[in-house]
Amino acid sequence: QVQLVESGGGLVQAGGSLRLSCAASGRTFRISAMGWYRQAPGKQRELVASITNGGSTDYADSVKGRFTISRDNAKNTMSLQMNSLKPEDTAVYYCRVTLGNILYWGQGTQVIVSS
Repeated sequence: QVQLVESGGGLVQAGGSLRLSCAASGRTFRISAMGWYRQAPGKQRELVASITNGGSTDYADSVKGRFTISRDNAKNTMSLQMNSLKPEDTAVYYCRVTLGNILYWGQGTQVIVSS
């Protein structure tokens, strides 16, 4: 199994920046893809950004050019640098990793962007 702990959420004004982190523990040697998802009130959970263990990345159109995903395979961590934040980025952000055919989710971290 894999345990995930997110950190770095908070309240920020529009135009500001936050950096989210996700630390994985447990059977981390089998982790392949990692990603960040978010869920705003009343909306479905959506992919924000993903990264393979080879470093290939993918972003939602709404965050391209503003967010950057990265991972450190040696430390089993993943980060999401969020710049130029907008009120519509307000959501609970979740870390997700893929281990074989099993998905593991973190508990989520709240991001609130005030206008």
